[in-house]
Amino acid sequence: MKSFVDRHSELVGRIEVPNIGRPLEIARAEVQRVANKYLFAAQEAGRICRHIETAKGLSNFIAEISMDETDSSQTPPELLVILAALADEGVPVQTIAPKFTGRFNKGVDYVGDLAQFEQEFNADLAVIAFAVKQYRFPANLKLSVHSGSDKFSIYAPIRKALARFNAGLHIKTAGTTWLEEVIGLAEAGGEGLALAKEIYAEAFAHVDELCAPYAAVIDIDAKKLPSKTAVQGWDSEQFVSELRHDPKCRSFNPYLRQLLHVGYKVAARMGDRYLKLLNECEPTIARNVTENLYDRHLNPLFLGADRSVMSGKT
Repeated sequence: MKSFVDRHSELVGRIEVPNIGRPLEIARAEVQRVANKYLFAAQEAGRICRHIETAKGLSNFIAEISMDETDSSQTPPELLVILAALADEGVPVQTIAPKFTGRFNKGVDYVGDLAQFEQEFNADLAVIAFAVKQYRFPANLKLSVHSGSDKFSIYAPIRKALARFNAGLHIKTAGTTWLEEVIGLAEAGGEGLALAKEIYAEAFAHVDELCAPYAAVIDIDAKKLPSKTAVQGWDSEQFVSELRHDPKCRSFNPYLRQLLHVGYKVAARMGDRYLKLLNECEPTIARNVTENLYDRHLNPLFLGADRSVMSGKT
């Protein structure tokens, strides 16, 4: 650990990072602390990266570093130290997913201080731009927002920051697509609705098992989950209104949504039966998936309220 700090004297003291607002001040003891916490992980990332490179070739994979499912968030100075450690290992990082302050629960909106998030996100972008030049990372190195689906309240600050830094973004929304499949099944009615109810019943019966691996990114009040019996009595409209992420809808249940988000294993175990109904209910599923990703995610992140660009009117 001491050798890392000695090798990176540029990390100690006052660091002039362009566009960060004020210089970073990092004491030697702080660099040592961060190295003690993250250096082994960086070395393991380097080992894995070299293994993949040997098998596939350097230009045939994209390296992403994920730190979002940790107990505490990483500050911009910590992110800089981590990037220096990854540079030592020769990891050609193209996306990096830190843990931001606030809660990034699966499939529901951000919970936290928006002003603090905006400040932190901008500072992280500044650190990345600095590290690209300092440590010769790929020019397209970008921030990744994991559990980024449905974080509607932070999309405007993200869009403004990306424009300010002329930066790219990687955002994970895969879990939302799975939920839109279930919504599409329920909306189709008949066997589709019956299968959606069955998925919920199984998820409800195994709530502790399904939630345990995701404790850091879900908050579920079990008392506010509807019973299996209650859900069996729902029609398509009721099921969809409970599951679809529409905070203005009085029926929306964020606890049910988070449970089904981590309940994908239930559908996976159904195998061909689930896939068959996906095909049969494709029209409603495709419409929900497209509208969710295109209108509710991509547009707010990159175009804001002006949707004319998407319709080809500019």
